[in-house]
Amino acid sequence: MVVILVGAACGGSEPEPVLAGDVETLLATSAAAMGTVDTVRFEIERGGIPIYIDTTAALEFKEAAGRYVAPDAADAVVKVGISSLNVQIGAISIEGTIWLSNPITGAWEQAPSNYAFDPTTLFSPEVGWRPLLAGELLNAELIGLEERDGQPQYHITGSAPAVRIETITAGLVVDQDVDLDLWLDPDTGHVLEVSFDTETAAGISTWELRFFDYGVEMEIVPPEDLARSG
Repeated sequence: MVVILVGAACGGSEPEPVLAGDVETLLATSAAAMGTVDTVRFEIERGGIPIYIDTTAALEFKEAAGRYVAPDAADAVVKVGISSLNVQIGAISIEGTIWLSNPITGAWEQAPSNYAFDPTTLFSPEVGWRPLLAGELLNAELIGLEERDGQPQYHITGSAPAVRIETITAGLVVDQDVDLDLWLDPDTGHVLEVSFDTETAAGISTWELRFFDYGVEMEIVPPEDLARSG
């Protein structure tokens, strides 16, 4: 349930957000915040027409939950569909090298060249959220301050260019502009949630991205260090 927060209607009982202003001001503040993210957790859920994380269309991406540590490290547990089965695989990306856990043996292996999912791109200051929020989001409109998950969030809509959608989906959607909804933390400007649909000749795929635990201490290590610590 989404509730629009209107201060006058509530007798001024709701606390005022730290950030205020028109949509351009809010997006500029958010761009600065997202360009300096040190750590964050993320969740990605997808439904509808299948999207694949490999060029052979063998691994259908369903959802992922993971962490990012600046400047170029991420790990995630990724749920994929293989034929009629759903399996989970681990993924680690550090400085451009990606490892995957074998869904059968659990052993870590370097990802094949046709593997497309790299979540570190979401938070790159050069190609991730910052350029989108700093001017690429077209027809941006501030819907208002809404209560979501028990906290107020700024709701903004707009149209994102294909090059940025490719980044936001970690390389899974290409050559497609999309209309999206995003929600910002009214105190920090961090992106908290994004939703949009992508479309192919086969039909529509739905996307939900959530971000939380900004700035919480975390460490991402390569598989060999995991093996030694285990």
